[in-house]
Amino acid sequence: MQKKQPLLITTGEPAGIGMDIVLILAAEGKLQDFARPIWVTADAKAMQTRADELIAAEVLNVCPPWQTVDINIEADNFLEHLSQQGADDNHAFILLNVPCAASVISGQINISNSAMVAKQLEIAHQLATDKTVAAIITGPLQKSALIDADIKLPDGTMFSGHTEFFMQQSGCEKVVMMLANPVMKVALVTTHLALKDIPAAITADNVRQTVQIVVDDMREKFGLRQPRILVCGLNPHAGEGGHLGVEEIEIINPVLRDFIDVGVDISEAMPADTLFTSRHLSNCDAVIAMYHDQGLPVLKSHGFGDTVNLTLGLPYIRTSVDHGTALDLAGRGGASATSLYQALLMANEMADRSLVDIPFA
Repeated sequence: MQKKQPLLITTGEPAGIGMDIVLILAAEGKLQDFARPIWVTADAKAMQTRADELIAAEVLNVCPPWQTVDINIEADNFLEHLSQQGADDNHAFILLNVPCAASVISGQINISNSAMVAKQLEIAHQLATDKTVAAIITGPLQKSALIDADIKLPDGTMFSGHTEFFMQQSGCEKVVMMLANPVMKVALVTTHLALKDIPAAITADNVRQTVQIVVDDMREKFGLRQPRILVCGLNPHAGEGGHLGVEEIEIINPVLRDFIDVGVDISEAMPADTLFTSRHLSNCDAVIAMYHDQGLPVLKSHGFGDTVNLTLGLPYIRTSVDHGTALDLAGRGGASATSLYQALLMANEMADRSLVDIPFA
């Protein structure tokens, strides 16, 4: 019987808890829950050191077994090379070795290793684009470390996050950041922008593209034929009829009415302070917020740790943990693997629902 395509986890910043949470799930036997192989990008030496630290901290009882494969080979020969290595189902995961330039010290950022973090993302993009893996699940990275190391996005601009990286690598004009937990799903029109720059980014094209991507992926990746969507206004009280801002009247609502006219179940702009109440949330499948801190604080207050970050509009599935690198917890204990497990569950469900698996021997 042929296996399904793997799920690929990138562990991100090696000084943070990315490796810890993979090891915790492996030790708990939870990486076997998906009927798919699990691949993990990390520095092999650092992974072993982190396992030893977690055993010493009594977080792990024993070191979970994994198989290490050198990733520094030609992409065309990668699967053949892996097959020759003899993948073993008794391993919790296959570690794709991406070496660090400097020794990894838990909790201490070293920007010499930032290129390795970016390399993980490049590998993940290539394997997902080639349909070698079914989905990418990203662990936390430290954006400041990549910026300090002068790591750029593909277009040469400052590194601003996973979302922008995968968008540019995929050649997408627009993608949408969505966070989801059992209470709600929240998508964003704008992502990592300074507050002062947001109004200029709320254009008709940006709103229209965001809504279309959310509608399409709610149908294709979540299996909802007629998703019910609520939209936040930009201004307090959704502009109060123009007294507190005109973006709703001039930009947002005209776009939303176009979707309503063709049968999409979507609201016009609503006051964000009342949209996020149980009365409204009980009757919607997703919320579209205008900016990062309009929607995400509410969502995370209803399930931080159980929340999954995903990128809609990419040609492949990408989910992520909802937390940062937690440098103070790396190698010491206290890190929770719940969000990573939820991100794996969501990626696996979307892969089963929306993708036709290519047999993986």
